[in-house]
Amino acid sequence: MSSLKAAIENKTANIGVIGLGYVGLPLIDAFVNAGFRATGFDVDQAKVDSLNAGKSYIKHISSDDVQGWTDKGLFEATGDLSRMAEVDALLICVPTPLNDSRDPDLKYVESTAEAIAKTLRPGQLVVLESTTYPTTTRDVMLPILEKSGLTAGEDFFVAYSPEREDPGNQHYSASRIPKVVGGLDPTSLELAAALYGHAVVEVIPVSSCEVAEACKILENTYRAVNIALVNELKMLYDRMGIDVWEVIDAAKTKPFGFQAFYPGPGLGGHCIPIDPFYLTWLARKQGLTTRFIELAGEVNQHMPEYVIARLAEFLNDAGKPIRGSRICLLGMAYKKDVDDPRESPSFVLLDLLLARGADVTYNDPHVPKLRPMRHHNVPNMTSNELTPEFLAAQDCVLIATDHSAYDYDHIVKHAKLVLDTRNATKHVTESREKIRKA
Repeated sequence: MSSLKAAIENKTANIGVIGLGYVGLPLIDAFVNAGFRATGFDVDQAKVDSLNAGKSYIKHISSDDVQGWTDKGLFEATGDLSRMAEVDALLICVPTPLNDSRDPDLKYVESTAEAIAKTLRPGQLVVLESTTYPTTTRDVMLPILEKSGLTAGEDFFVAYSPEREDPGNQHYSASRIPKVVGGLDPTSLELAAALYGHAVVEVIPVSSCEVAEACKILENTYRAVNIALVNELKMLYDRMGIDVWEVIDAAKTKPFGFQAFYPGPGLGGHCIPIDPFYLTWLARKQGLTTRFIELAGEVNQHMPEYVIARLAEFLNDAGKPIRGSRICLLGMAYKKDVDDPRESPSFVLLDLLLARGADVTYNDPHVPKLRPMRHHNVPNMTSNELTPEFLAAQDCVLIATDHSAYDYDHIVKHAKLVLDTRNATKHVTESREKIRKA
């Protein structure tokens, strides 16, 4: 403990980050900028090769950043998991998806823990950052790590600190987001808090790993429930001829007691569509039901189907069925101005449109080519340029993600019909008869 604490204090500790994706790379950026050496581990050799060549594959971490890390000798990537013995702290940033029955799938956490156990040595700190349900660190990861024959809290140290990444948010990079940290024991908490204290703006220590795990679930369930509320109001107000976006704009002028959330075609991203189901699964194990959260999940999951129903009405008014109609999806990323397509509702819309026989194309300036996605049969498609000719050839343009790069005046001018799920065309003044909100 004393040698690890000293290495953290004088920044000679080597930080190992397992999982070099949208969470792992920003975390490396925070530690390298704080003066630490970092080693990145990933089973995807293409990612390893790209990073070692100074090339980033994530928009908000530039290739110049990565090249700077390597030029300073502060970073290297590897697919050799046996080298985890070389680092002093191991930060786990692997996916925690849902399985087909919407139960937690911890295979990546478990396989990572198995790999660590093979090389675990005295004096290492292991921190799980992947979003998961309370008790995962203690009940799932810890027993695997102790297969090494070492004892947690004595030989090695364990903590949980949930990632809070918000891709595309220019104001809150990893180093500027307060970090909640819970330790398996007081020494583990002390070491983890000291480590993150060098790299982030503020550390929030809590009494246990379970509190830190529950904190992340609460944060994202809060968002999911409130988004479900405005999605449900959207459907009601649409029926009544009331613009829900104008209602929200009016409500948010209240300086207290209201926070604006916005409707959309469904939930997306690596956390919000998934985390509430961790909680409902955990409640079932405890013999309880979380009816409020489950209802919110049902509302949000229904939104892509609602959008398609609105599209069918829109096309029907123009004398066209969905089958055979040319539909262009605008935006495949899960939120505006990012290149992250994980859990994007656009893929659900794509599935629904293809199943109904539509001729589907897409445009996304941040996602030039569609790649395979869990739970979706993604066709081989590339982004189409939004030329006047292309837009005019579509029966309807469906705005699924409101990227800032889009010229909405241009799109509305040249398209036959525009179905807007994000209020992106709010400021378009000409040809508004072509627009319908969904």
